[in-house]
Amino acid sequence: MKVMRFLAAGLVLALVGCGKPATTETAPATTPAKPPLITVNGQAISNELFEDYVKALTQGKSSADLPAEDREQIKENLVRLTLIAQQAEKDGMAKDPEIASRLELARINLLQQASAQKYLKDRTPTDEELRAEYQVQLESSPLVEYHARHILVSSEDVAQKIIGQLGGGMDFGTLAKRFSSDKASAAKGGDLDWFAPNAMVKPFSDAVALLKNGEYTKTPVQTQFGWHVIQLIGTRDRAPPAFEAVQDQLKQIVLRKKYQAYADELMKTAKIDPPLAAKAAVPAPAAAPAAPAAPAATPPASN
Repeated sequence: MKVMRFLAAGLVLALVGCGKPATTETAPATTPAKPPLITVNGQAISNELFEDYVKALTQGKSSADLPAEDREQIKENLVRLTLIAQQAEKDGMAKDPEIASRLELARINLLQQASAQKYLKDRTPTDEELRAEYQVQLESSPLVEYHARHILVSSEDVAQKIIGQLGGGMDFGTLAKRFSSDKASAAKGGDLDWFAPNAMVKPFSDAVALLKNGEYTKTPVQTQFGWHVIQLIGTRDRAPPAFEAVQDQLKQIVLRKKYQAYADELMKTAKIDPPLAAKAAVPAPAAAPAAPAAPAATPPASN
């Protein structure tokens, strides 16, 4: 960055010299560069970098909020990190293809987050936009709740054997306590209590929706958490959430859609060779990371 500033300044001076004769007017004073907080083997560490490091370690606090002893310890840690990074550079690690790729991904990700924050800063959703999105969410979310239980195991073969035991008359709750790796629900015979469809990961919810009360899945259901045997205990209607109760989630959904539209426009004008085979999803904007109105989740995790 310093080199770029010096080049720019040199170019301006050259243009001034060519465009008119020299005068005795004094050039306006320039703001002196801030001195670094510290230098490590000639590499400057700025106050801004130090403050960002402090915030990352202290959940947003500034160095002024910390005792002097803590500030010095954090400064020492940053110096150590810098020294290690310098040595890694000397060892050629930055030229390693894998490391270089990770550095580039980190750069892209940081710029994308900064872009999202800047783009969405003055695009706060209006009440009209929020209420329109509320209607969209209501129409796309079944107003139903399920009461189910499950047995979570690590392999399809084990799940299939459990289904065979159920077919032979074994009690579901007994098998859940014996075999389920989801210890929290296993202690209750696999009971997951009542849940909305979008409270579970999609393969799980889809399987539950196909069951009748009392039925269990005759084939194992795979999710990213393992293999499930699921039994539906009951179904009931649920009231829609009040608009006021979900405003924050609606705001994040609208922000996500706005940023998606922005990214879509960039995609339309981009020169991509070879063309993409399928449309890729835009990353969640940094300003609104939690978009879904009811985030998908696994059944309670095992202990």
